[in-house]
Amino acid sequence: MKGQTLFRRFGYAFNGIITAFRRERSMRVHGIATLGVFAFLAATGAPLLWWVLVTLAVGLVLVAEMANTAIETLADLLHPGQHPEIGIAKDVAAGAVLIATLVAIVVGLAYLLR
Repeated sequence: MKGQTLFRRFGYAFNGIITAFRRERSMRVHGIATLGVFAFLAATGAPLLWWVLVTLAVGLVLVAEMANTAIETLADLLHPGQHPEIGIAKDVAAGAVLIATLVAIVVGLAYLLR
C-alpha cells in the first residue's frame, strides 16, 4: 500500500470491514448486538463515560473478530488441509475473540450493576 493515496488506503480498509460483515456470520451477530447495546445506552440515558467504555469494549470485539477472520482466511488459503499448527493459530485467534467478548460482557454488567 505504500505510495497510495490516503483516500485509497481508507477505501481498502472500508472494503475489509464490508467483506468481514458479508462473509462472517459472527460479524453480523456482533454488529446486531452492537446496535442493540447502543440503543440500550441511548434509552437509559447513559453518561458519556459509559458510552466511551462500551464503545471501546465493542470495538475490541469487532477488531478481534476481524483479525480472527483474516487469520482463518489466510491460513485456509496457505494450507487448505488439516494441520496441527494451523489449528493452533485458528484456536488462538478464536480465543482472542472470546476474551474480547468476555471483556465486553463485564463492561455491560458493570453498567447494569452501577
